[in-house]
Amino acid sequence: MKAIQSTIEKQELVKIDKFSGLLVPQKYKPLLDLTKTELAILKIKDFFQTNLSFELSLTRVSAPLIVKSGTGINDQLNGIEKPVSFKIKAMNEMKVEIVQSLAKWKRMRLADYQFKAGHGLYTDMNAIRPDEELDSIHSLYVDQWDWERVISVGDRNLKFLKSIVETIYSTIVRTEKYVSFLYSQIKPILPDKIHFIHTEELEKLYPKLTPKEREYQITKKYGAVFVIGIGSDLKNGQPHDGRSPDYDDWSSINNQKGYKGLNGDILVYYPILDIALELSSMGIRVDPNSLKAQLEIRGCTERKELLFHKKLLNGKLPLSIGGGIGQSRLCMFFLRKAHIGEIQTSIWPMETREQCKKLNIFLL
Repeated sequence: MKAIQSTIEKQELVKIDKFSGLLVPQKYKPLLDLTKTELAILKIKDFFQTNLSFELSLTRVSAPLIVKSGTGINDQLNGIEKPVSFKIKAMNEMKVEIVQSLAKWKRMRLADYQFKAGHGLYTDMNAIRPDEELDSIHSLYVDQWDWERVISVGDRNLKFLKSIVETIYSTIVRTEKYVSFLYSQIKPILPDKIHFIHTEELEKLYPKLTPKEREYQITKKYGAVFVIGIGSDLKNGQPHDGRSPDYDDWSSINNQKGYKGLNGDILVYYPILDIALELSSMGIRVDPNSLKAQLEIRGCTERKELLFHKKLLNGKLPLSIGGGIGQSRLCMFFLRKAHIGEIQTSIWPMETREQCKKLNIFLL
């Protein structure tokens, strides 16, 4: 890590344009050209998903791009993002939505495929998030591996959550070493182990900082961190970050200290942009009791009447753990890119494209 950090420290980080919140290196030079980058993306995706599916006993399944509105299957994410929707003429003007993620859809598919505890599925999730704030790591287009695995009642605890996080993180570390083997100019920078910390511990450690500033400080210190308990209110009356009430369990007590939450984010320190980069959001999913509690907390108990929620409350869906792992984010990290647009094709303001080109950042 020191070699890369020393290189970045000599470069001034500059703002791309008025639309972007993140800075990029002023003297950036990509380690791979466009053609080699495209080939590397393919190799990374193949290697990572093969290893992940083996380690977690996951079977690949096909995923929808659109789902029917009003079923509760699509995700509200933080609860404020509006999905892209339209009506289908051939189906009596039925309203449908482009997916924002597949957290609830996956759980229904676990039941359909009748997976047993310890086994599950993964899929390529492609989504459009029109309310996303665009910057170097956020795009209108979202691509991730969405995975879900059946668990037992005895698995709904912090120890089990940590074991799954460690398995996923070890796959990330292994993939970075594979990329370094393929491209000798890319050196591994990830630590062998991931550090765990609860959002309440993080608040105590950095009481005067914002949640994002806390993430930056702790991730820069340890290199890789899993922040536990995202969604429930902290001592200051605000959550570390928003979470929808109907997939991750962020309200259950997880230890003797009274900390809440069986979910979290995998963050890594990214020296190219000098940020804490979120690679995955995941968690043990709500059971009927925690779903009821979280709907009450968020003031949206009317969702109990939706298809997904009825199935869960009536015991028709298996207990599960799951999450999403950003494909473009992961490739961006491994290939030491300065902008996510160097990995995926999306729409960017013309000013962004022009300024990026001046900085040797070639957006696809």
